[in-house]
Amino acid sequence: MKAISQEGDDLLWKENPDPDLKKDEVLISIKASAINRADLLQRSGNYPVPPGASPILGLECSGIVEEVGGQVENLIKGDEVCALLAGGGYAEKVSVPSGQVLKVPKGFSFEQAAALPEVFATAYFNLYMEANLSEGEKTLIHAGASGVGTAAIQICKAKGNPCFVTAGTKEKISRCMELGAEGGTVRNEENFADAVAKWTDNNGVQVILDPVGANYLEDNMKSLTLEGRLVMIGLMGGAKTSINLGLLMMKRLRIIGSTLRAQPIPKKTEIMNNLNENIWPLLESGDIKPIIDTVIPIEEVDKAHELMESNQTFGKVILKVN
Repeated sequence: MKAISQEGDDLLWKENPDPDLKKDEVLISIKASAINRADLLQRSGNYPVPPGASPILGLECSGIVEEVGGQVENLIKGDEVCALLAGGGYAEKVSVPSGQVLKVPKGFSFEQAAALPEVFATAYFNLYMEANLSEGEKTLIHAGASGVGTAAIQICKAKGNPCFVTAGTKEKISRCMELGAEGGTVRNEENFADAVAKWTDNNGVQVILDPVGANYLEDNMKSLTLEGRLVMIGLMGGAKTSINLGLLMMKRLRIIGSTLRAQPIPKKTEIMNNLNENIWPLLESGDIKPIIDTVIPIEEVDKAHELMESNQTFGKVILKVN
């Protein structure tokens, strides 16, 4: 098969060995993959590949089941599917545990389906399984224009959770509000803790989803109400900072560190089962949708990475595999 190989700073579309197939896995002929921030970090040497994962970039894909392992019962050859991967998505083929694979929602293209697994799994898992977000509770979604952000906004709206967002421009805030955010503020133009205080009449939000990290910790804690939950899913703003333990204790806050890629297969299976039950019907009904910024041929992956690094995108950047 062909796959993207990293040779120094170069990403090359070239021949690679076909993946092995285990008894609990399916082999997918990939039609589309997608760019995630973790891909850029791995490429730059700042995100070690989890033990046992493919070193090939790519954390999600869509395609057609080409072969099934002997223990697989829920999928058959020819099924159109999308999958959550630990790696290997920038390729023509990938093998993946069957529990991390879902059938493509009815009416969806392969490009649309490739935009689903990583961001909708990240948003749903962290908001509703890790933070136990309940109906009516308010949320703050940082990086609202990202793939995870656009998924989280729509899920929150569908589940009855008012949300406020941060993003890089007024245009992005407007587009987030079109998706269902009730308010937002442009980062670096207004202190988001002040903006959240206005939006909540000084009551704060119950849950924050944050891919930024250190730079936002102090204002995140200010923005939470009593017994609020902060879910940390990234470190774009740094990994180390000081913390006001007095505020943490007085508000009885919980700070939850969370990753998806290194979760064990049973947990990923649980997450995907939750998506199938709670999110797939909303996708098929049109209540929520994947937000795609650009579709780029996989041979031009450098262009796709540069686009994401520019922070000018809204939603997902998709790689099309011919």
